[in-house]
Amino acid sequence: MPSPTPHEALIYLMVITSASDRDMTDVELARIGDVVRSWPVFEDFKQDRLVPVAQACQKLLQEKDGLEGVLAQIAEALPERLHDTAYAVAFEVAAVDLEMRMEEVRVLQLIRRKLDLDTLTVAAIGRAAKARLRTLT
Repeated sequence: MPSPTPHEALIYLMVITSASDRDMTDVELARIGDVVRSWPVFEDFKQDRLVPVAQACQKLLQEKDGLEGVLAQIAEALPERLHDTAYAVAFEVAAVDLEMRMEEVRVLQLIRRKLDLDTLTVAAIGRAAKARLRTLT
């Protein structure tokens, strides 16, 4: 299978984060769609490709190398300048339900290690996402 494009790699990150606890919730799936529709990094991505790209990621996760293989492809596909954006899209999906499960935390740890992100960048992304997603009630 060919290497993913940067857009596909970003979508793969959202899919693996959502699927990490074996329960891709409607809230998480809706957030993935929102991110693809509204974040500038996706402005030239054809939105009708979202489902096929997500399905391709799920197939890759079933292969021998599984999650590690997908993360390696993602790291290879993304230019370094998008590493913080990549972590941000993954964190966005993990935090959308305001409840971070241990499996999601573990996947986020793997992502930040694979993308070689520093602690301050990770903390800033996490804090910004939590603040953005907080409700009054």
